[in-house]
Amino acid sequence: MIYDIRQTTTCTYATPVTNAFHVLRQTPVNRPGQRVQVSSLRIEPEPESWREGHDFFGNRLTWVSLEDAHDTLEVKVSARIAVDAFVAPADVSRTWESVQEEVFASANTGPTAPVHFLFPSRMVSLDPEIRDYARTSFPPGRAILEAATELTHRIKTDLTYDSHATTVTTTPPMSFALRRGVCQDFAHIMISGLRGIGLPAAYVSGYLRTHRPEGSTRLQGADAMHAWVLVWCGTDTGWVGFDPTNDMIASDEHIVLAVGRDYTDVAPMDGVIFVSGGQRIDVGVSVTPVT
Repeated sequence: MIYDIRQTTTCTYATPVTNAFHVLRQTPVNRPGQRVQVSSLRIEPEPESWREGHDFFGNRLTWVSLEDAHDTLEVKVSARIAVDAFVAPADVSRTWESVQEEVFASANTGPTAPVHFLFPSRMVSLDPEIRDYARTSFPPGRAILEAATELTHRIKTDLTYDSHATTVTTTPPMSFALRRGVCQDFAHIMISGLRGIGLPAAYVSGYLRTHRPEGSTRLQGADAMHAWVLVWCGTDTGWVGFDPTNDMIASDEHIVLAVGRDYTDVAPMDGVIFVSGGQRIDVGVSVTPVT
């Protein structure tokens, strides 16, 4: 499947910003099963300086500085991305304990090594209550794919999608106590639970296909940036995506933008601005299939 992706991020400030320094994570890169055919990034007003590179996990970074006063900042991303057809994991019998043992015995420390996604991170603590909640789906000897699928379903069933209940700074224990939140919260809760029982889990930011085939249910999180979870299922199977917001395994309708330990590793826009007063951020996303 080939998708045309358009994302517009508009920041509106109460008073003019005199100086701004931003780090953007809005340019897609090639990944296993996903190839970027073309992409462009446009910023208004035009930055005084512009530098690009990659972080440890391979995500594309763009550093920009703006030194002229402005009351609006607009970032536009356009990309055409080819995504391989979804293939279900072949090995469905591997137990979660065997995956846990393999990870703890591994000496691999490369960017995609599961060890980086096993311990607490900036936004994801190993909360005992969430750990015990996840453990219910992981009794002794159960296959990891079956257990992770059940946990995905339980999070979707037990939590209510509510865009007003949390913010980008809400921690997993807070959203879990509320039993409410958005895709970021659903993903963080699942990651906390999996890491709590010794299984590596990564945070993914990206996009969902905006319009699904006729007769299909519209996915929660379309028309916006989305988040889901990668679970390490052993060397033979590798990383498998699970979307607890929509109770499904991530498929060729999920397009990856960035991968990290939690939201702070993949935030689409970081930085420092010199301004007084508040600001508003509006994001619009369109993901249209070409073939």
